[in-house]
Amino acid sequence: MLYLVATPIGNLGDITLRALETLRAAELIACEDTRKSMVLLNHYGIGKPLISFHDHNEERAGRRIMSELEAGRAVALISDGGTPGISDPGFTIVQKAVAAGFPVTMIPGPSALDMAVVLSGLPVHSFVFRGFPPHKPGARRRFLEADRDCPHTLVYYESVHRIDRFLADALEVFGDRRACLCRELTKIHEELERGTLTVLSGQAGKRKRLGEYTVVIAGAGKREGEAAES
Repeated sequence: MLYLVATPIGNLGDITLRALETLRAAELIACEDTRKSMVLLNHYGIGKPLISFHDHNEERAGRRIMSELEAGRAVALISDGGTPGISDPGFTIVQKAVAAGFPVTMIPGPSALDMAVVLSGLPVHSFVFRGFPPHKPGARRRFLEADRDCPHTLVYYESVHRIDRFLADALEVFGDRRACLCRELTKIHEELERGTLTVLSGQAGKRKRLGEYTVVIAGAGKREGEAAES
């Protein structure tokens, strides 16, 4: 069976008992970066064979995982933090395992997406997750323009190296909407910046260059607390 196991996004205490049981029982653990995953596994005394599974080797590593499933072994898939399959190559192996008829299940847990939406103070009745925007300016603006008229709260992931440029483009495309930037969630230096896009984009160059941001932006024409129409 293939187990997708959610792991802490920062604080190592944010792991479920079921996740620990699953990792201890797995015969192979697939992870994005073995060095990062070893920090978690060593913390809980879990010693299992590891393979890396990421954007650059998903075909080769995917074949290894499929061969393990064919042999009847239990494989756990984890990301560097949070829920595997969200903005990482995890969904590809899920597709292959499902198509081949192997059982797939998930051990739920931490997610930066859910935490950021709730903490943002923006409407949570409905939201759209858009993942990482393109790196190039023109492609990024076109990406945002597709969301211009979306009435739902919008959620993006962005690198610390591009967050200022992202906010400038978001202000240009969306106008001065309310937004929230979330960084280092669950960690000692957890940081949330709430305000309008004008205010947030005005802080360009002043932010710490650590971690990644989850950006939550109000939908088109939404008032605080207003649910999207069905």
